[in-house]
Amino acid sequence: VQLQESGGGMVKTGGSLRLSCAASGFTLAYYGLGWFRQAPGKEREGVSCISSSDGRTYYAESVKGRFTISRDNAKNTVYLQMNSLKPEDTAVYYCAADLAVAANTLCNDYDTVGVDYWGKGTQVTVSS
Repeated sequence: VQLQESGGGMVKTGGSLRLSCAASGFTLAYYGLGWFRQAPGKEREGVSCISSSDGRTYYAESVKGRFTISRDNAKNTVYLQMNSLKPEDTAVYYCAADLAVAANTLCNDYDTVGVDYWGKGTQVTVSS
């Protein structure tokens, strides 16, 4: 059972990246899914999450209008399209899955509600 992120890399300011997170050993369709990031010296923060039941999404204020989360249950994969990247988006990005959780709860309260599965992370570096 694991989540595996891919798609990270180094881009210049204003560039785009698409992160993917593929699940193996379990079915993502029943899980709320999220993307989190952690920059050096900072706490992990919820960037964007999507509910398991109704597909509602949550975005941190810092990424609204630039990032888009989506899920493909048939491919057992969740994506994060990141556009207009800024140097402050530089971080290790992690995907997470928690059973039947709402998007805002997963992104904002992950440390209290618990997360069933975490990926190992992928580095995103945005140069100025």
